[in-house]
Amino acid sequence: MEHPSKPDAYAALRVPEYRYFMSMRLMTTLAIQIMSVSVGYFIYDLTGDPLMLGFVGLAEAVPAISISLWAGHLADKYNRRNIIAGCLSLLLLCTVALFLLALNRDLLTKTVLLGGIYAVMFMTGVARGFFSPTNFAFLPQLVDKKTLPNAISWNSSTWEVASITGLGLGGLLYGFAGVSWAFGTLIALFALALTFLLRIAPKPVPPADFSATALERIREGLRFVYSNQIILAAIALDLFAVLFGGAVALLPVFAKDILEVGPQGLGILRAAMSLGAITMALYLAHRPLARDAGTLMLWCVAGFGACIIGFGLSKWFWLSFLFLYGCGVFDEVSVYIRASLIQHLTPDHLKGRVSSVNTIFITSSNEIGAFESGLTAKLMGTVPAVVFGGLMTIVVVGITWWKAPKLRMLDFRKLTE
Repeated sequence: MEHPSKPDAYAALRVPEYRYFMSMRLMTTLAIQIMSVSVGYFIYDLTGDPLMLGFVGLAEAVPAISISLWAGHLADKYNRRNIIAGCLSLLLLCTVALFLLALNRDLLTKTVLLGGIYAVMFMTGVARGFFSPTNFAFLPQLVDKKTLPNAISWNSSTWEVASITGLGLGGLLYGFAGVSWAFGTLIALFALALTFLLRIAPKPVPPADFSATALERIREGLRFVYSNQIILAAIALDLFAVLFGGAVALLPVFAKDILEVGPQGLGILRAAMSLGAITMALYLAHRPLARDAGTLMLWCVAGFGACIIGFGLSKWFWLSFLFLYGCGVFDEVSVYIRASLIQHLTPDHLKGRVSSVNTIFITSSNEIGAFESGLTAKLMGTVPAVVFGGLMTIVVVGITWWKAPKLRMLDFRKLTE
């Protein structure tokens, strides 16, 4: 009797251009996470106000959301590699500006310094608003359809490796070498990312009708998303779950005032979620999901909310670490399923525009979620705000279970046939 061959867990990594793409992704994510830790702790050091941390997320979210639909239209019309190159160039300039601000911080007033940092974060939001949908749409042009699920898994794993390393490295650089060294490291990382990207040959734009106006093409992408219950429910679930359960923005408060572990402990706490996620991502690379993926996704988002509640109530550093590790494990399953179903259910000529809608939801859940966390912490207190967010995440899962039966009954085997 002939047995089916075991899937090749390293199929995508055997494609040279995909390896360059992963290297670019690694450098970019490392830089973004180091920036996140360093800017967050720098702002909190300057102000001591959790609401100011929320404004960092808002400064990035507003431009990213505002331009995402336009960015998705451009990603479906023009060379995707060149758009990504432009994004990386802008991010490189932003990190140079952050480095110069940190280097001259003693010569600047607090108002000027904060204004400069928020202005730079606004521009990084512009770059990331273009980067996310274009990067998502560019990935399937590097591998064949059979290898795509494996490529998605390794893409997620690479992001998590960079996150755990970047978050930990950001805290260590800030704590031991200072903010100037942390920002200086970003310059080298974005330069390397751009170098790796340019090793990939430009890819042709997927064939489509380009006679329509930009507004008509954007509407086409929106209609596709809002007419597909599975895609819409999956990205809406992520939006509201992470919007309410986004305790990450308040980690500097926990590290400094509640757990009293300083910037080094902050780096470890921020790395905990990524460590959990990479554990699950590596597992999924070797054992892809098949049946009951939708039900599993909903249960994992509920588990994410429960871990957020546990983290908010914890007074012990390593227990807090374990709860955040659990958040990462549960979140990775949701991220993997959402990315896979969008890639498989979206035609190539619509990937940029559909991904731009996904980017709006993700940005809203992460950056605006950071603002929501800062605001609720200001009004309710840090611990009650985190516990409330975790409870609301579980409520969102219940509503999605009731209102989106197609997502609940999703079978992964049907996506990959």
